[in-house]
This record gives sequence, C-alpha cells and structure tokens, in this order.
Amino acid sequence: MPVRPRFSFDSDYVRRLVAGDPDTERHFTDYFGDLLTLKLRSRLRSAAQVEDARQETFVRVLTTLKQKRALATPESLGAFVNSVCNNVLFEMYRSHSKTTPLEEEAGAALPDPGIDAEMAVGLDEDRAHVRSVMETLPQKERQLLHWLFFEEADKDEVCRRLDIDRNYLRVLLHRAKQRFKTEFVGS
Repeated sequence: MPVRPRFSFDSDYVRRLVAGDPDTERHFTDYFGDLLTLKLRSRLRSAAQVEDARQETFVRVLTTLKQKRALATPESLGAFVNSVCNNVLFEMYRSHSKTTPLEEEAGAALPDPGIDAEMAVGLDEDRAHVRSVMETLPQKERQLLHWLFFEEADKDEVCRRLDIDRNYLRVLLHRAKQRFKTEFVGS
C-alpha cells in the first residue's frame, strides 16, 4: 500500500465533518479507512470482523463528534479515531471470550472421528453422553443450546423467537453453557 502523507486536521475540517459535508466525510473515511484496515487486519481473524470493527469505529467517532458538535483539539482527531478503534477492539475481544463456542468447552475431549474404528465407537458414546446431559437441562436452556449449536440458528432469529434482546441472549447462553459444562464434566 502506498504511503500517504500525514494530513493536518484543523477546526474547520472537524466543523465540516460535523456538518455532514460529503467531500469531508469521503476524505475522512478514505484517509482513516486504510489506516484502520492495516491496524485491524493484524489483530482480527477475518475480513468480516475487520470491516465490522472499522465501520463501528467510524459510526462512534462521527456520532460523538456530532453530539459534542466539535473536538476540543482538532489536531488530535487521529488520536481520537485510534482510541475509539482500540475500544472497539477490546469490546470485540471481550465479547468473543465470553461466548466461547460450546465445542471448545465441553467437546474438547471428544475424539477425532477420522482416527480409527475404536475412536468412532468412543465418539458414539460421547454423543450419547451429550444427549443425556442435554436431557437434564431445563427446557429453556436445552432449547436455546439446540437452536444455536445443533440447528445453527441465527442469534437474531433466536432473539425474535424468545422475544428478548441480544444482551439478554448472551446472558442466557452463558448460563446454559455453564450448566451444560458442569453437568457434562460431573457425570
């Protein structure tokens, strides 16, 4: 990627950005888009996550600027964008660590089915164990785990089915996974 000259931001630039000037917004997203992509690409696993973090950073920066109607020191716009990007990254890391996939927790001990016939028999036994543990869970938790891990339903769809928001879904899923893990390890 070609090296871009460092741009000097001033109060007039920030004022135009707050006012929604299309040329200024285009310059802003072009200038910081490349820089954010470079930073995020080295820290996130997929191109979709990079794009999500980049867009979230833009939304938060523009929303904050428009709410406050300015920036105390316009020259620090680059540092402000960078700190917002860091916050977005930390939130993504935190949300990922709280929603570790079920197979990484309880299924880590399951054997690879491609190894041999003995392992395939062990896998069948483990599957039966998973089914029996699932039967011990409360109906709501069992249904939630079934939708998300067996049917691979979209989380937004699950929220609509249960008439809850994503934050509460995260809490319910965490509880269900913890209960499953406890039952699975304990039995």
